[in-house]
Amino acid sequence: MNISELLASYRSLWINRKLPVEDGEEKTLLQAIKKDLKDELTHPRLRKNSADKFLAATKRIMNSSLEDNVKLHLIKLHLLVLDEVKDK
Repeated sequence: MNISELLASYRSLWINRKLPVEDGEEKTLLQAIKKDLKDELTHPRLRKNSADKFLAATKRIMNSSLEDNVKLHLIKLHLLVLDEVKDK
């Protein structure tokens, strides 16, 4: 599974969210996941914690029509980023 396929799959989970590639596809994907887990696109008073956002992201991925191996890779990336976000 290459990063281009994962980025395209991640994009397919969101209808109106644009992910322009500026510093490489891997960095773009990891930054998008980090923004999602930190709930940065929500007003500060309404933000959820990273565990709640991880659960929501996992549900979104599992309920999608993506292939199982793609789902697994995306969830692994979310776990990797979640560990990074929780350490800060």
